[in-house]
Amino acid sequence: MLLWASLLAFAPVCGQSAAAHKPVISVHPPWTTFFKGERVTLTCNGFQFYATEKTTWYHGHYWGEKLTLTAGNTLEVRESGLYRCQARGSPRSNPVRLLFSSELFPHPELKATDSQPTEGNSVNLSCETQLPPERSDIPLHFNFFRDGEVILSDWSTSPELQLPTVWRENSGSYWCGAETVMGNIHKHSLSLQIHVQRIPVSGVLLETQPSGGQVVEGEMLVLVCSVAEGTGDTTFSWHREDMQESLGRKTQRSLRAELELPAVRQSHAGGYYCTADNSYGPVQSVVLNVTVRETPGNRDGLVAAGATGGLLSALLLAVALLFHCWRQRKSGVGFLGDETRLPPAPGPGESSHSICPAQVELQSLYVDVHPKKGDLVYSEIQTTQLGEEGEANTSRTLLEDKDVSVVYSEVKTQHPDNSAGKISSKDEES
Repeated sequence: MLLWASLLAFAPVCGQSAAAHKPVISVHPPWTTFFKGERVTLTCNGFQFYATEKTTWYHGHYWGEKLTLTAGNTLEVRESGLYRCQARGSPRSNPVRLLFSSELFPHPELKATDSQPTEGNSVNLSCETQLPPERSDIPLHFNFFRDGEVILSDWSTSPELQLPTVWRENSGSYWCGAETVMGNIHKHSLSLQIHVQRIPVSGVLLETQPSGGQVVEGEMLVLVCSVAEGTGDTTFSWHREDMQESLGRKTQRSLRAELELPAVRQSHAGGYYCTADNSYGPVQSVVLNVTVRETPGNRDGLVAAGATGGLLSALLLAVALLFHCWRQRKSGVGFLGDETRLPPAPGPGESSHSICPAQVELQSLYVDVHPKKGDLVYSEIQTTQLGEEGEANTSRTLLEDKDVSVVYSEVKTQHPDNSAGKISSKDEES
């Protein structure tokens, strides 16, 4: 009984001693993950308790275990697996797992801040992978691709890429790549689908410059078509109600567009509208009526031309009368002096007064006769019937004879602002 108790008492002490004296394997370089082809040295420590002539190494594989004997306590290895060492008379060491792989880091994963962004917004891409803690000092380079062909960036040490503004044509399949600086290990991520959303146009409005749809004839008219909302390339089109074809068309990435009509005429007056379309179908604005006003200068010119035409008509009438009288008097009536032309003698039953005036006077135009009353301009054509006594003193009779007829007269008011002397619309004829 005492012997058995003694053995039980000493058994734990012996077990602890054996465990405490297990060899320990150290690794150089001091990590457990390596590139294929790297050299790694294992050292079996703890030989002060045992003979050091030879060391037995155990290399475990899934197909079994391999034994290697070394003269010292070191071993150079290049293969993945579990390694143990044992000195002569010692227990085996705890295993050390080594990994030699081109899977130095796992395949990267591409992530996006938004996989369904709205047009005009930005998207950030990140290429994420993980190096082993003991190999975190290995530098990696990254790049980004779209649809397998478009290179979005050169190789860079940054695993992130910002797309400042995306449009619907930027939709597609994105992926990234990561590689070591030496380029001997290269991996790429799975693809990530990014769908860029477009906002349809709305709130289409047609405006004009000058504002209000009123323009003076001969001036430029600008038709401005705008939208309250809408992204991407928008096609703007301008139309007139009484015309089938478009007046103009522009496609641009903007919320507004302009169409210029250089010099409008009266025929440009009418109803106008515009449409906007960013691939969801055209949206039409409300019809805007455009009014073309006559140029003020043109009206003054027409009035002046009318006045000039009236004066020319009066002059032509006077010339016709003179010519008619000249032919009548030439047929048998002489001249009395050099200044007065007498009418022919009346025949039996004829009136003593001829229908042909003895003399036709064209009164001069008197400008500013009454400057205080609107700058009047006056012209008059008179015919004078000479009596029997008028033959002796024609000059006096022309001025004093009471039998005077006015065949044409005009009174016109010169507009105060019309410095060129044009006749305004305030004309009176008698």
